[in-house]
Amino acid sequence: MPGLCATNNHRGFHGGWGLVLLGFALLAVSCASVPKASRRPPDRVVRMEVTGYCPCGTCCGWRRNWLFRPVLSSGPRRGKPKAVGVTASGTQAGPGTIAADPRILPFGTRLYVPGYGYGIVEDTGEDIRGHRLDVFFKRHAKALAWGRKTLPVKIWYATAPRP
Repeated sequence: MPGLCATNNHRGFHGGWGLVLLGFALLAVSCASVPKASRRPPDRVVRMEVTGYCPCGTCCGWRRNWLFRPVLSSGPRRGKPKAVGVTASGTQAGPGTIAADPRILPFGTRLYVPGYGYGIVEDTGEDIRGHRLDVFFKRHAKALAWGRKTLPVKIWYATAPRP
């Protein structure tokens, strides 16, 4: 059969429809990586203090108890179980997760942070109040390397912006 592998050890196509499907897959990935919010002008641009965090105990305020289970290390819920890597909105933290003050930026708000990229507000933080953000990194060293920066952040609200 034309188009099949010459050795006929497997039945994969080399060219033809395979290239078409590959093209559609690449198109879908490239379109999915740019959020719809970036295709329209931002609702606001605000200078914000941006720091980095990771899921470690140092960044997120947890430690392991004597049973080696993660528990909160301070505050009114000290010693209570901690779901490591789970955000305040209930999603799994990952690249693009941003912690913000929900009174200023509600969950679901899309942001563009220069030097970090696009992200969605899905988390809060104990010290995150007002015009401050925490951007997620997988590794503690990268969060430390990010440091503390004051940057113009582009904001696309999930709902109508608050006055």
